[in-house]
Amino acid sequence: MHPSLGRLDLHPLRDELYNELHSRPFQVLSCPARVTHIALLTTPGQRREQFRHLQHLHRLLGFEAPVHEVSCYEKDFGTLRIRREMHFEFASYTFTSRADPEADPFTSTGITHLPKGWLEQLQGTVVAAFHLDVQQVAGGPDVDLARVRPWFEELRLVGSSPQEGAARIWGTFRLHSDGFGRFMILNHHMSDSQLGRLTQRVMEIETYRLMALLALPLARDISPGLADMDQTLAAITQTLADNADVDEPAILARLTDIAARIEAFRARSTFRFTATRAYHQLVLSRLAALREDELSGHLTLTEFMTRRLTPAVETCQSVGDRLEDLSRRVDRASEMMRTRVELAIQSQNQELLSSMDRRSKIQLMMQHTVEGLSVVAISYYLIGLLKLGLDAAYDNGWTFNKSLVLGIAIPVVLGGVFLGVRRIHHRFLKMARQQ
Repeated sequence: MHPSLGRLDLHPLRDELYNELHSRPFQVLSCPARVTHIALLTTPGQRREQFRHLQHLHRLLGFEAPVHEVSCYEKDFGTLRIRREMHFEFASYTFTSRADPEADPFTSTGITHLPKGWLEQLQGTVVAAFHLDVQQVAGGPDVDLARVRPWFEELRLVGSSPQEGAARIWGTFRLHSDGFGRFMILNHHMSDSQLGRLTQRVMEIETYRLMALLALPLARDISPGLADMDQTLAAITQTLADNADVDEPAILARLTDIAARIEAFRARSTFRFTATRAYHQLVLSRLAALREDELSGHLTLTEFMTRRLTPAVETCQSVGDRLEDLSRRVDRASEMMRTRVELAIQSQNQELLSSMDRRSKIQLMMQHTVEGLSVVAISYYLIGLLKLGLDAAYDNGWTFNKSLVLGIAIPVVLGGVFLGVRRIHHRFLKMARQQ
């Protein structure tokens, strides 16, 4: 008996992790075929509506509807095959139908056999929508031009021969009169599974290309605002460098306004720019997998993307980097302003402390003066009381020289009062030092 895992603690995601690499299998495509690919930006609510709409399509075509939504769903309805893939921010639909070998390209498409009105009710915002005509050919590239040129409405063609000449791809990366893009894949000696992988790579290249370009209008919209803020920040920094008298609260308010605008731009653009870099990498990886050879006189897909898509992606990257650099510079300028304000506050505190020290010295001098006066006043009242006591004693029969006794008592009282006041003063100072 072979050992088993029955008693081991299995990770709860183990099955999901194993199935993840098989969640989006390549299509198997027989030739000839008509394929239409549509990618739509979706919200969570629209995705739920799309799934209900897909269930409705099954009922319209007389098939049992799926119950649970999955990341990749594929169903063959006989004359029509539908594949639905869920991505992070968009959903893609691939509609494939068998083609008549004698029929003209693009006269029928992958969506021709859909029930009338179903596609128009599909929820989401269309980003990519294009047709692919897949044919079996035996001639060379020169024969291709005569075959494909009439179906691309005189637009400039981009073509390549992937997989060491096993097929040829033609397209324009432009919209045609029907509102769709167009590609033709001419199969020379590929198997159905190889052809399916090639077709899927072409669809992914076009879809990811358009998704990557979503950030370009945003980058162009942000750039003028960044230029204005850059000039304002440069002027503020120069003012600080000149060590000129400035209105610190006003400059801090301007820096805070710039920082707020930068954060608003970052909130709008960070996800989009990050997604653009990710989509661009996906495009490059799919292009590398094609292993293209050049068709004489035409740009390959890789050359076209390198010349057109890469600069757009680098523009978005540049705007994103500029946004981050401007944010760091604003932080440094704000820190300098805070340092100036803190130094000014410290200077004001020093002046305040010096003023308080002067006032304390004056108060101490006044206190000493008051202490001297208080000794005299207290002694005066005590001597007055003593005189009353001496008078009372003398009137009751005590015989003594009142003037002499009173004269002797005056310095004694003064000394005693002075020593008592000093002792109390030193006690308070000791209590203050202990705190």
